[in-house]
Amino acid sequence: MASDMFNPSRVVAVVGGKEIIMEGGRLANQAAGAVWIQCGGTVVLATACSQPLEFDKGFFPLTVEYSEKMYAAGRIPGSFFRREIGRPSERETLISRLIDRPIRPLFPKGFKDEVQILASVISADQENDPDILAMTGASAALMISPLPFDGPIAGGRIGRINGQFILNPSFAELEQSDLNIVFAASADALTMVEGEANFVPEDAIIDALEWGRKEIQPLIAAQWQLRELCGKPKISCETPEENEELRREVEELALASGMERALRIPEKTARKEARQNVKKAVIAALAEKQKFPEDQIKKAPEILGELEKKLVRARIFNEGARIDGRDAKTVRPIQIQTGVLPRAHGSALFKRGETQSLVVTTLGSSTDEQRVDSLGGDTTKRFMLHYNFPPFSVGEVKPTRVSRREIGHGALAEKSLRPVLPSEESFPFTLRVVAETMESNGSSSMAAVCGGSLSLMDAGVPVSDAIAGVAMGLIKEGDKFVVLTDILGDEDALGDMDFKIAGTKEGVTGVQMDIKISGLTTDIMREAMRQAREARIHILDEMAKVLAAPRPELSPYAPQHAEIMVNPDIIRLIIGPGGKNIKAITQATGSEIDIDDSGKISIFAPSAEALEKTAAMISYYDQKPEVGKNYQGKVRKLLEIGAIVEILPSVEALVHISQLDLHRVENVGDITALGEDMLVKVVEIAGERIRASRKAVLLEEQGHEWSPEDSARPPRKPRPDGDRKPGDKGRERNRPPRKPRTDDKKDGE
Repeated sequence: MASDMFNPSRVVAVVGGKEIIMEGGRLANQAAGAVWIQCGGTVVLATACSQPLEFDKGFFPLTVEYSEKMYAAGRIPGSFFRREIGRPSERETLISRLIDRPIRPLFPKGFKDEVQILASVISADQENDPDILAMTGASAALMISPLPFDGPIAGGRIGRINGQFILNPSFAELEQSDLNIVFAASADALTMVEGEANFVPEDAIIDALEWGRKEIQPLIAAQWQLRELCGKPKISCETPEENEELRREVEELALASGMERALRIPEKTARKEARQNVKKAVIAALAEKQKFPEDQIKKAPEILGELEKKLVRARIFNEGARIDGRDAKTVRPIQIQTGVLPRAHGSALFKRGETQSLVVTTLGSSTDEQRVDSLGGDTTKRFMLHYNFPPFSVGEVKPTRVSRREIGHGALAEKSLRPVLPSEESFPFTLRVVAETMESNGSSSMAAVCGGSLSLMDAGVPVSDAIAGVAMGLIKEGDKFVVLTDILGDEDALGDMDFKIAGTKEGVTGVQMDIKISGLTTDIMREAMRQAREARIHILDEMAKVLAAPRPELSPYAPQHAEIMVNPDIIRLIIGPGGKNIKAITQATGSEIDIDDSGKISIFAPSAEALEKTAAMISYYDQKPEVGKNYQGKVRKLLEIGAIVEILPSVEALVHISQLDLHRVENVGDITALGEDMLVKVVEIAGERIRASRKAVLLEEQGHEWSPEDSARPPRKPRPDGDRKPGDKGRERNRPPRKPRTDDKKDGE
């Protein structure tokens, strides 16, 4: 039966004092599942679709795309085509990851159909952030669809103002908050955490997450209600039957081929090669025996992966030793170098175990800020951190494209470092940090944080404190668990949690957590936070041994900065017609110049000499003429009584004919011409009238000291009507008699 868009299935939940509406059957009814989710004037349409694949890709092909339609905020896109371009923005990519991470583990293992989740913002009220609605809406769309989904989950954001937690704060409230944590949770546990904080203690973050999980439970209940109203029957997804005989055979062959020895090799490359050799030996032995069909032998790598996981986890529990031989709390050896790149503004090489990051800081002017076209209007970013993960860092051959993972890791490192940056008023530079992953064996994003902090200090950026980060893992079996400090890549893959925490000794600045199990208790989180703090302090101490504070001066290759104040009225002169003057200054000096309407001019010059030259060229337009000072002017007009010389921009002075030369001048044109340069001395300023003298300059060149009397105004010639009485009007004295009018018109008609 066709749905009625005027009477959709509707549920309402109140969380954080706000009403959240979810409706099914209103839009996109040919999708497997579609939900309209609304808070205030913000609306997100979330849809879920699937289709079978002709062949098994070897992984679950889930695609999540979040998009913001500009019409949602009553705006026209700023792109050349005036439409939303195909490539998602960085914000859209990050929110797509926020949706993907908590829902991906909730699909059954045997489900291999291609699934696409689309979340589109179709209305934005500039008060309620749509990212949280998109997370919950995606779960609700899956819940009412026939797809097998072990949900629901709901998303939320936690802020804190004056020590009080706020759920889903508005944009205005977030500006006052020292906490901004986005999380997803099921009815029983947290499933994803990501956010930033302003040196907030670990216990406060745990309390916030536990509080937030309880607060969003009405959204979990609402999704079950919506499913009862309009949900479609779920398709069955049977877990493929295990071939126990094949499993036993593979495990026996793997152990006989040295699987346990391979997993005890500390070095990543050697361990990887040994594991590959075991894999080849097992598959070759299976093929030789011809006991199992080829399609069954293809499942051997999956069985080997499960065996590796079991062996590594058992060793941690039974022996207290990890893959590389460390105990659960030890941080890998750290090596640090700063100033490694001779021409970069700041650089650092940070290595922890087999993870190495080269991090570079570049300083620029405000014109280098990133311009972002968003629902809230055009915004700018003065701090950017870009994380790169080239394929050589793991010894692979792959296309070198920026992945969602790289964007996500860069955003986490950027959030973590932002709280220690100086204000724009005290340090008006644009900052770009690039983290190049040189080697990777776990926790490369946290290496970017540590290296980024050192790189900023090496550049002389006056950060308030150093920042370090560490990734924590978890091995949990029943009621027993072990929290792992500074995890390896294999421990991330074989473990139950990836918990990244960054901050100072004072508190946390950045956090990200992905959980692969449902039973993450508060006790486990507190233990992870405690161990992470110990590791972070250890790393900060190692960093301080190399560079304890920002360098006192900027790199000589960094832009030189100065600010000067000018009269706002002369800004138009500095810019010039069509920007002629400002372009001439920038071309002559190589400087970048930012002009504020208040008269504040910021100069970013490539060198100290260029800075001085730029300031002088700007100050030229902000001068006031002074009596007794010489000026190199240009002749603009020739008059019978003298020459008009422009001595400063838009400032002209009269050089009387008597002051053009040392001898008597009969004709001004005998001395100068239009457009010629003339060195003159200002001899009198009377209001807006200025008199100058070339004669005074010539006398000085002959060794005569100038005095105002030397350039006194020449006496006026006597008038022919010398007997005119005081008060007589000269214009009426010699006026001829008016002729009689010849018409009847009156004066003025």
